Amino acid sequence: MNNIINRLVKRILIKLSNYKDKQEMNSYLEGIRLSFNKLVNKKELTKEQKKEIQDFYSNLLGYHIPLDYHKYFTSRTGIYSKLYFPTSIYKTDIVGRLNVYPLKRAYTDKNISDIILPNIHQPKVFLKNMNGYFYFEGKPVDRNDAIQLCSNLGEVIIKPSLTGRGIGVSKITIQNGLTNLDEKSIQEVFDVYKEDFLIEELVHQHPLMTALNPSSINTIRIVTYRNDMEIVVVYTVIRIGRKDKPIDNESAGGISTIINQDGTLGKYAYGSPGNDNIEFTDSGVRLEGYMIPSFSNAIDMVKKAHYQLPYFKLMGWDIAIEEDGTPTMIEFNTTPDLSQSANGPAFGEYTEMILKEAKSRNNTWSRIALECMWKKNNLLK
Repeated sequence: MNNIINRLVKRILIKLSNYKDKQEMNSYLEGIRLSFNKLVNKKELTKEQKKEIQDFYSNLLGYHIPLDYHKYFTSRTGIYSKLYFPTSIYKTDIVGRLNVYPLKRAYTDKNISDIILPNIHQPKVFLKNMNGYFYFEGKPVDRNDAIQLCSNLGEVIIKPSLTGRGIGVSKITIQNGLTNLDEKSIQEVFDVYKEDFLIEELVHQHPLMTALNPSSINTIRIVTYRNDMEIVVVYTVIRIGRKDKPIDNESAGGISTIINQDGTLGKYAYGSPGNDNIEFTDSGVRLEGYMIPSFSNAIDMVKKAHYQLPYFKLMGWDIAIEEDGTPTMIEFNTTPDLSQSANGPAFGEYTEMILKEAKSRNNTWSRIALECMWKKNNLLK
């Protein structure tokens, strides 16, 4: 009787998991269709292009893919490629195969990146709040001591430790227990952030990076892939803030463009849908040919770091270049977004290799909730 119940529960949970996958995929498809409608120049794929795309991906994945992404990126950039990859499939059927998704939350907690990667240069962290507990420069302290110790830190960065895309990131000045964040006291700021946040030193970036936009830290996004004992760079882009904006993320209004292998920038940057073919930053810098300082050093650093994260084959790294040219890791991402407007096809020349590897592995994304439920109820044998 118990075996019959167990099998029945598993079937129900599998159906729920598949339903969750479809819901997630549909939400991404709806998003790309809305973005397509915002474009000025809309192009339809030819019959020959549609066949080329489906022949290519059905051979690798075993099924046809939605063509919305190819239509969107071809229209936006004016460049067609069969190698554009649907975010809906990447998020639900690929990244969870390349990376061990149940470890994502722990590993991407910004409060432990200095513990996981102690030999990788990162901004100094003054205060951490982890699960409600305070630590100042690594030592546990109570809330009152944390308030006192942070009362005169000067200009710093405060941000949530478990979110991405620049959500909740603020540059603040703390003097005599007061901040410039709506004139709140440091105690009131703690109340706003509640728990799981950190306060770290403000990075003073290289003059060439500041020139791109003085109000934001303009970071290099490097996506790497581990192919056995080799770390390959899948693509590199730079994210640039807009005038008077403190954050460079595209979701916060920033723009991005490709960084070529020699460290120079591409001709055009892209922002939100319809904000296309940008040749100059808001500060007046022409993008094409602009040289990024210490680019090769940044590449070497993330390759070294990726070897220390064996549970994740695909990684995204956000790197700032300090005043003296030292690359510093701002954060890493185990499910990096794909910058296909700025860069072109997400996986480029590595598409076939990455997808073949992904399909040979179990999908830890779509089954994570399912497996947790099974184990919790002693149903997973």
